[in-house]
Amino acid sequence: MTLPINITTLLFDLDGTLIHQHPSSLDVLFTILDEHLVPVMATAHRTTQQFMFRYWAKSEELKQDKKMYGEMTEEFWLHYLKRKLWAAGLTELQTTDLAPVIQKELIERYKPEVFISEDVRPTLKTLRGLGYKMGLVSNRPNSIENEVKELGFESYFDFSFTSSDVQLAKPDPKIFEHALYLSESSPEISAYIGDNYYSDIIGAQKAGIYPILFDPRNIFPDVECHKIYKISDLVSTI
Repeated sequence: MTLPINITTLLFDLDGTLIHQHPSSLDVLFTILDEHLVPVMATAHRTTQQFMFRYWAKSEELKQDKKMYGEMTEEFWLHYLKRKLWAAGLTELQTTDLAPVIQKELIERYKPEVFISEDVRPTLKTLRGLGYKMGLVSNRPNSIENEVKELGFESYFDFSFTSSDVQLAKPDPKIFEHALYLSESSPEISAYIGDNYYSDIIGAQKAGIYPILFDPRNIFPDVECHKIYKISDLVSTI
């Protein structure tokens, strides 16, 4: 699949698209489950990742948990873990005693490092050289200005901003509209690249922007949209 011929602006998600946490929190969780000899479904990784993506896309479950347990409290994170375990196929009874044990181990063992695939910077450089306007739009609750510089991404992007900068969050189309404003672009000549179908793809579609799903682990095999499995696939689709 190729990009529409009139695309001149490329907007990117950051976490999970251009940079990754290695190991991921989900990989650590499933390692711990395996060590505890907890059986899970063959499709558990995919269904749990799908749940996590949907949960953080301003889902009703997220709203309920914030109301019930407060904003990111210890109780909030424990219940979120239970929800992930349910998504993996465990019963509510199983998670009652297991979740606190796993939560403690996750806190102790989840020490990720930032990982950038070797094709990311060359691809961004190529796209920049081809004359695309480019921007970063993140749902981070904090500024990424310094991190963008540290990652060496500053020269590739015309702008970057986060949810905390504009008090908006994907999939709200208004956050995409703000990106269009900064890029002096319009929806029909813009594309958005992100890994979360629920926040990135649906949000971009609501704003009239061409969506591209970055899905290296085939988490969303059945969705109907432009998909890439490597960031460098962007170059071959132009």
